[in-house]
Amino acid sequence: MTAPSPFQIMHSMSADRSGVVGRRLNRDTRRRVFSFAAPYRRTIVGFVATIVAATFLGLLPPLLIRKVFDVAIADHNNTYLNTLFIVMVVAAVGEAGLSLVERWFSARIGEGLIYDLRARLFDHVQRMPLSFFTRTQTGTLISRLNNDVIGAQRAFTGTLGTVVGNIITLGGTLIAMLLLEWRLTLIAVVILPVFVLPARRVGRSLQDITREGMNVNASMNNTMTERFNVAGALLVKLFGRHDSEAADFSARAGRVRDIGVKSAMFSRVFLVSLTLVGSIGTALVYWLGARLAINSEITPGTLVALGLYTVRIYLPLTSLSNARIDVMTAFVSFERVFEVLDTPNPITDAPDAVELVDPSGAVHFDHVSFRYPDPAEGTPESLGGSESTASLIDVLSDIDLDIRPGQMVAVVGPSGAGKTTLASLLPRLYDVDDGAIILDGHDVRSVTQRSLRRAIGVVSQDPHLFHESVAANLRYARPDAGLDDLIEACRAARIHEVIDALPEGYDTIVGERGYRLSGGEKQRLAIARMLLKNPAIVVLDEATSHLDTESEAQVQEALATALAGRTSLVIAHRLSTITDADLIVVLDEGRIVESGTHEELRHQGGLYEDLYETLVRADHAPLT
Repeated sequence: MTAPSPFQIMHSMSADRSGVVGRRLNRDTRRRVFSFAAPYRRTIVGFVATIVAATFLGLLPPLLIRKVFDVAIADHNNTYLNTLFIVMVVAAVGEAGLSLVERWFSARIGEGLIYDLRARLFDHVQRMPLSFFTRTQTGTLISRLNNDVIGAQRAFTGTLGTVVGNIITLGGTLIAMLLLEWRLTLIAVVILPVFVLPARRVGRSLQDITREGMNVNASMNNTMTERFNVAGALLVKLFGRHDSEAADFSARAGRVRDIGVKSAMFSRVFLVSLTLVGSIGTALVYWLGARLAINSEITPGTLVALGLYTVRIYLPLTSLSNARIDVMTAFVSFERVFEVLDTPNPITDAPDAVELVDPSGAVHFDHVSFRYPDPAEGTPESLGGSESTASLIDVLSDIDLDIRPGQMVAVVGPSGAGKTTLASLLPRLYDVDDGAIILDGHDVRSVTQRSLRRAIGVVSQDPHLFHESVAANLRYARPDAGLDDLIEACRAARIHEVIDALPEGYDTIVGERGYRLSGGEKQRLAIARMLLKNPAIVVLDEATSHLDTESEAQVQEALATALAGRTSLVIAHRLSTITDADLIVVLDEGRIVESGTHEELRHQGGLYEDLYETLVRADHAPLT
């Protein structure tokens, strides 16, 4: 087992003691940790066995060197010297080989655990409801997937190997030294507190420096992330803030530099202290040992062997003095991973959920009421959860609405009336609090989410595109779609000519969030993606609200094709998307206050008429 480096020991001493030194792992946490390690039982046994073998093999050279001095040199025995040389070479080769085997075991365990934990975390987070993402910090989730997963992995490949190796190295070395000469062994051990006590003080100082460095680095990285995406870069340019941004970043980077210098000096102090104490301890052993050798109380070979062993006891002793902190720190990473895995998912398939097969698109909102989940409910504070601020006021109240197969229903109303919320309930982005949503005779909570969402296509006002090719974004709806399928869908969405004119056609990268395309082009590409999905029900959430007149006309042409023969729920802000609807529903403060066709609602002289007149006066501005 390779001895820990001074830097590793220094890092151990700088661990956040306030966070882990007083902690105790409960039985459930230990059980879960070992359950993740269970598939690697044999590999872990091989890992530990290799460490043990390498450690004992490392004890052999000083004993062989002792024989060189006391036997081969003293007796002028060249044959014996040659034998000792061969044994030392074989031992060195064996130790090197065991080191490689140990690293193989370590990599197998570590990378396997990283894969298992990341796969479980990613799958769990992906299945969480939309409300989880609205109240969770993305950076925190990414940190759990990266930093904490790696920290958990170190519990086995780093901490386990280091602790086992140090215990065996220390025990074996001390036994060998005591058998050789107990007085010099005590001298070598007694000097250790002279080093450990000051080193602990340096470690506490480095703890504060390290924490501050992590915070400043995180702040600097966050600044780069926000300024280097398209939206951030555009904002900086529009407000002419280049100089102030550069100055602010320079200040943050300067602080990182200063902390780096200070951290380097503290690390150097530790290294110098370790080297100094090791040198003093070794000098004491040789000084006192030489006096014993002069008096013929020990042999010169014994003295040399003790000197070599002395160097081997300082690092393990120092590292083991912090073993509990090392173990607790590593296992705390597991706890942080479990914290995410244990975050409950309120939207799951019922045990007896059935597949929704060939839906016709008949939808009934049966006296539906809904309020948004409490921000504090289910999400730990460390993931971005906060104290309850929920007013528990219904966003939607007693919504009763029938949508026949193939019918187009438009939903209008003032901002904040609950239009988008109503559309979000149909694909179970949220679950209703009261009432039920019935699709083809099935409560949507009684069918599998996969089949439900396969039946529903959504086009929002700002559709998301991945930083991939046009074809890859389209195939997100249907991975097995061929190029002809893509072209057919894009022709129907009135976007094929635009894609065909791009430098690499369907292989063109659209850029982050599709910024290489205009708003209208992104909308039509999203419509093409929805057409590839071929859903029975289409939800349009203000799909044309931010488009200019020309782009809106093109999108409307695409929508006419997309909605043909399908049930559609249209969240509308523009007149052109609602006048031809089979039914228009007017929401206000979460309730349906009017319903009918465009002409019927005009003649009622209610809220719809007010919205219509406002629209006309604003020259076809969005309804608000």
